[in-house]
Amino acid sequence: MTAQAETTASGMTPSELLSVAASRELAGRRVVFAGIGLPTLAASLAHLTVAPGLEIVYESGVCGAHPSHLPETIADAVLITGAEAVLTMPALFGSVLQGGRIDVGFLGAAQIDKWGNLNSSVIGDWHHPKARLPGSGGANEVMANAREVFVVMRRHDPRSFTEELDFCTSPGPDRALADGIRPLGAGVTRVITELGILAREGVGEELRLTAVHPGVTAEDVRAATGWDLQTAEEVSVIGAPTAAELALLREDVDPDRVYLR
Repeated sequence: MTAQAETTASGMTPSELLSVAASRELAGRRVVFAGIGLPTLAASLAHLTVAPGLEIVYESGVCGAHPSHLPETIADAVLITGAEAVLTMPALFGSVLQGGRIDVGFLGAAQIDKWGNLNSSVIGDWHHPKARLPGSGGANEVMANAREVFVVMRRHDPRSFTEELDFCTSPGPDRALADGIRPLGAGVTRVITELGILAREGVGEELRLTAVHPGVTAEDVRAATGWDLQTAEEVSVIGAPTAAELALLREDVDPDRVYLR
């Protein structure tokens, strides 16, 4: 049984599964640069559970956000009220990001490869793509300057976890170093999906499978990955979301189902 089938059978959605699993990865982190969507859900839940002192920073320049409800965009006015600070773009990117003040950059992507390079620009040929996507936004700067990057992916299949990206929007440190650029951070260190968690320590390492959701095997994950996925010596089983975590997510974090679906 796949993770998606199991969560549907138990009344839990894939979005809830991903949000809870991703939130737990933020334990012990201090400052997170959160993208809109699942990263926002995960960061908000972590703030209520494993990381009560977490400072959430948004690309719009809002630092230490305390919104009354989830923002629908990074420019949502709800982010401003109660925030610790609102910075200009030069201050945010030049001082906060490039100054190495972000512990975790939390991103999404359409494609990822074994080295943690991301594609959020096009699917297919650049000139005649099957789909055009939003592009980098601030993801390229986050990749280069956050101490580490977590990625949450709704789909885990060979098209999304691919040997070769259709386009590289946000190069990880391995690719950047090959081009003579020295980034500050370790790049992608965690990838959270509906099947499990892939991880690496940093430069020179491929992503490898370290944990699976209940009911998922390492063979399931390898079959859904477009490269020869390596596995940790011991692959752990992720604890299922608790009733308390789900209640917080549904009733406190996103009662209006802005991102939960």
